[in-house]
Amino acid sequence: MIRVLIADDQRVVREGLTMVLTLMKGFEVVGTAADGDEAVTLAEALRPDVVLMDLRMPRCDGIEATRRLRSEVPETKVVVLTTYSDDRSVLDAFRAGARGYLTKDASGAQISEALRQVLDNHAVVDPAVQRHLIDAIATEPTPRSRFPDGLTPREAEVLSLMAGGLSNAEIASHLVVSEGTVKSHINHLFAKIGARDRAQAVTYAFRQGLTEP
Repeated sequence: MIRVLIADDQRVVREGLTMVLTLMKGFEVVGTAADGDEAVTLAEALRPDVVLMDLRMPRCDGIEATRRLRSEVPETKVVVLTTYSDDRSVLDAFRAGARGYLTKDASGAQISEALRQVLDNHAVVDPAVQRHLIDAIATEPTPRSRFPDGLTPREAEVLSLMAGGLSNAEIASHLVVSEGTVKSHINHLFAKIGARDRAQAVTYAFRQGLTEP
């Protein structure tokens, strides 16, 4: 029996997916979550085999929740199920630790097969987003190492936006993520660059050439 946790901020989607999977042989929906924070909390308590994860959710989005699950509940796999198929969403999801990526056009049979494949240690990519993934990898600049002190491209981007005077809410809007995710990125980058506050981080960004004065 494959134990599934569903994370989506829309109640109708949670209920629909629960009904679809419950009707399929070999699946048990052990819980549902309305945001990423709740998904992580429930996953820690219920230890599902796989989380079916939406990307855009309040408080904590699917990318940040996936990253936390990889760290805190590594035995639980994540399959993204979202309406978004843009390059950034796909790459960010896999970098965060997702093992599968489906769009909400996927059928019940495709979803169930993806869950089985992921639990057999295969990566699953919806045909609708495969081209986006290949194009993004082919055109992505190589130098992740161009960022100092181990900053990831997203952390460097957040730092650059901070240096540009944007608030956390404005950064979240610009990147199409939750404000909680922005705060998490800021905490991580502060630790990496040894900054105690925003002013020190901005000074660092100018000194390292991550943004122009």
